[in-house]
Amino acid sequence: MNVFLTALIVFFSSTVFSQNYQVTPEESSVHWHAEKVTGEHDGTVGVKLGEIWMKEGKLTGGIVVIDMESIVVTDLQGEWAEKLGRHLKSPDFFGSKEFPTSTLVINKAIHQGKERYKVEATLTIKNISKETKFIANVHESGNEVEATADLVIDRSEFNVRYGSGSFFDDLGDKTIYDDFTLKVTLKAVKTSE
Repeated sequence: MNVFLTALIVFFSSTVFSQNYQVTPEESSVHWHAEKVTGEHDGTVGVKLGEIWMKEGKLTGGIVVIDMESIVVTDLQGEWAEKLGRHLKSPDFFGSKEFPTSTLVINKAIHQGKERYKVEATLTIKNISKETKFIANVHESGNEVEATADLVIDRSEFNVRYGSGSFFDDLGDKTIYDDFTLKVTLKAVKTSE
């Protein structure tokens, strides 16, 4: 998603939603987990900016922009972590130089009781947008909101092909599974009434 479209969404939100909460990147986190035939890897990717939109104490929408150039590996150390991190940023995977950000836009939030929501959203990775659904928990307290969610993403839908059995045959034990998970925690502070 380009900067203009992001700005347009944020501007539109301020005219429609009664309470805007600006995401605090340094207090928010996105942890990723991926598996392959012979093992698994974990890491993080940074939050660049975002907003959570509430009305009468309930989630109504939001947007989060992820900094794809900040991908790091946390289950390895030193040279091995750096090598895998560079590979994930390369065109084999997320091509972060060409596609430096990914976005998640909440289109609909269905209240499930208490602080739980069934969320329908649009996820954009490598300029490819797909609809996704997940459960989120949103806690509003005073001027702050904390939102958490676990997402399961099929990388093949976003043309992330390296080691994928969806694109290549006979990979054997070099196969990397298409699904990976994101554990998202967003902390945000109220910016307007």
